[in-house]
Amino acid sequence: MRVYTVHAPVGDGADLAAADKFVFVRDGFHFWAAVASVIWLLWHRLWLALIGWTILIIAIQFGMSALGATRGTIFTVDVLIAILMGLEATSLRRWTLSRRKWRQLDIVVADDQEAAERRFFERWAAKQRGFTNDQYAVDRGAPPPTRNIAGQPFSKPPPMPQGGIIGLFPEPGGPR
Repeated sequence: MRVYTVHAPVGDGADLAAADKFVFVRDGFHFWAAVASVIWLLWHRLWLALIGWTILIIAIQFGMSALGATRGTIFTVDVLIAILMGLEATSLRRWTLSRRKWRQLDIVVADDQEAAERRFFERWAAKQRGFTNDQYAVDRGAPPPTRNIAGQPFSKPPPMPQGGIIGLFPEPGGPR
C-alpha cells in the first residue's frame, strides 16, 4: 500500500468547488525523478528545486574534476545523487506546495492514486456534510462517569443472570 498526502490551495478554500484543484502526492521512491531529474522537475514545475539541483550538479562536477577524481568516482557520486533525488522528490514537491501557500488536508493509504482519491473524497464529503460516522471518536467534553447517581444508566452494573455467573465457572467457588 502506498501513502498519499492531499494538498489544497489556501486561497480557494477547501470546499466542493475547489476539489478539482486538490493534489495527491505519493510518498516513496520516484524512479523517473532519479533517472530523468531535470524532466521530472520541469514536469512538476519545481523551478527553485531545478535551479538548486542544477547548481549542485555543476558544483560537484567542477569540484570533483578539480580534485582530480576519476571518471568512475564521478559516476558513482552522480548515481548516489540520482538515488537521493528519487528518494527526496516528494519532499521537494511538498516543500514547493507549502511555499505556494497550499495546506495539507489529509493523509491517505491506498493501492493506487485512484483508490486514494476515492477514499479521501468519501471521508472528506462526509465531513463537509457534517455527518461523520467515526466509530473511534470519543466525546472528551463530558465529565467522567461516576457511580450511584440517580438518572445515569451507567452508574449501576447490569443485573446478574438467573443462573448466576456467566463464564467458565458457573458457580462461585465450584469445582474447576
